[in-house]
Amino acid sequence: MQPKRGEVWQVDFGLAGKVRPAVVISVDLTDLDRALFCVAPHTTTLRGSRFEIIVPMRFLDPGAFLLQGVTNFTIRRFERRLGILDESQMRLVENGLRLLFAL
Repeated sequence: MQPKRGEVWQVDFGLAGKVRPAVVISVDLTDLDRALFCVAPHTTTLRGSRFEIIVPMRFLDPGAFLLQGVTNFTIRRFERRLGILDESQMRLVENGLRLLFAL
């Protein structure tokens, strides 16, 4: 199964074995694209940054998606799908990305 935009997965970030939830923010890949998926990690250590996007979900501990932590991983780092953001939740993430990258 290929991760899809808006899905939340348990991802191995490789930081001392740290596995954490992350939302997929990249679009579906084609055969010509590199097999890298762009994700934003979920954190429970909040600092009040405008780039911490709080999206309450029943399967996540209280926290936020950290847009300043956006990174790319191959599918080998994805352990299991936890759920999916609805359109309004994904729009919060997209608006935060626009702000972060001045789009």
